[in-house]
Amino acid sequence: MTAVTELDILHDPTNRGFASDNYSGVHPEVLAAIVRANGGHQTSYGDDVYTARLQEVFREHFGPGVEAFPVFNGTGANVVALQAVTQRWESVVCTATAHIHVDECAAPERMGGLKLMTVPTPHGKLTPELIDTVAVRKGDEHHAQPKVVSITQTTELGTAYTVDEIAHIVERVHANDWVLHVDGSRLSNAAASLGVSFKEMITDTGVDIVSFGGTKNGLMVGEAVLVINPDVVNGMKYLRKQSMQLASKMRFISTQLEALLTDDLYLRNAGHANAMAQRLAAAVADIDGVRVPRAVQANAVFAILPKVVSEKLMDDFHFYFWDEALGEVRWMCSWDTTEKDVDEFAAAVRAAMSA
Repeated sequence: MTAVTELDILHDPTNRGFASDNYSGVHPEVLAAIVRANGGHQTSYGDDVYTARLQEVFREHFGPGVEAFPVFNGTGANVVALQAVTQRWESVVCTATAHIHVDECAAPERMGGLKLMTVPTPHGKLTPELIDTVAVRKGDEHHAQPKVVSITQTTELGTAYTVDEIAHIVERVHANDWVLHVDGSRLSNAAASLGVSFKEMITDTGVDIVSFGGTKNGLMVGEAVLVINPDVVNGMKYLRKQSMQLASKMRFISTQLEALLTDDLYLRNAGHANAMAQRLAAAVADIDGVRVPRAVQANAVFAILPKVVSEKLMDDFHFYFWDEALGEVRWMCSWDTTEKDVDEFAAAVRAAMSA
């Protein structure tokens, strides 16, 4: 076998940006898990020892009875999960900033046939009172019937629902005989930020179904749908296949998720990303003309600064506009973001604002 040389690497491995936690590479412990799972043959489509072990691992974190369905990606997880808890005439309530509404290219509607009912929210969070605004026209055949409330943890605006906030939402949702889905693409960041276990945040509060994220937290590829309350879920295994989310060589997704949940790797990765975001927010807090409009509660920093400055910074650092009209940008930190990365970027922001 020919050794890999620097000429074979098509990118600069020292390059860092703040555009997305999807930009980061694969954590070495996850890569090692893939290598361990790579020998010999294992039964395909999830009937393998790694997927069986994954069920035990998820139950250690979320409680007995939880069933995990590994999938390829977050959009797939959301579409499969939401289909499993709705009938064709029912709808999904979410925030106006929800990923399922804004950033999934209408996959829930087009692929899942789901009606989304969006609610404007402060700081990206639904509340029981806001949910009440869509709890109307029950039994009206002309109106799609709300059945699921979907919240994102952490939210698209970088905020985190507290355990009490989730519990109050669950109480209102279940009072309406509805289902609560959590889009948990950054659920590990929430656990690290709040200092609570998955069981305390999800199972004990009464959440019904979860899209559990891994790719943003150090995996190569892979998420999972977690069925917490099987009484409200129908046809998961068929929907996963029909939605093109059933991996033939599932052991390689399952072993990554197992590695993430072993020896607190999920907390180490997410906690580090959160800490780097806090460092970045603190480093720009005193720069004239830069404003951080929301508290930094996970690994995202939202900042408002002159658009021309952001465009100049983008020549050297990857990040995106969140709201171009406001000049608001989003800076994301990852498991592999270093203090040096943060300090160099903050210094560049300071220099660009001075110029």
